[in-house]
Amino acid sequence: MSVGVGIDLVRVSRVAASLAQFGERFLRRVFTEAEIAYATSSPGLTAERLAARFAAKEAAIKALGLADQGVGWRQIEVQRLPSGSCRLVLHGAAHAAAADAGVSELAVSLSHEGDYATAVVLATRHGRETTHA
Repeated sequence: MSVGVGIDLVRVSRVAASLAQFGERFLRRVFTEAEIAYATSSPGLTAERLAARFAAKEAAIKALGLADQGVGWRQIEVQRLPSGSCRLVLHGAAHAAAADAGVSELAVSLSHEGDYATAVVLATRHGRETTHA
């Protein structure tokens, strides 16, 4: 068994600027319908919630070693559970690449404070010794 780890830090103000400049085009390119619905359900927290999800997508790409796999942003989805914690759900090419790599479990943690949002992703693999930064 091995574990891939990914971490990312995103400036909330950069996400807010992308929202202001590109609006729906930015949202629909990067986030799933469910992510958009959750993030926009509290207008004062939209940029923070989107920044944390963007960080999670970047961290997942690192943990899974997907940088050169042609995975789209919307193929990595952050879902908020009723408990308040989050989980990652992979779709399409991201799901296939993770399965091919022997990933059996994903864990994600998100946080945001002030102008920063961060995420850490752990990917547990069975039968492969791989590390990613």
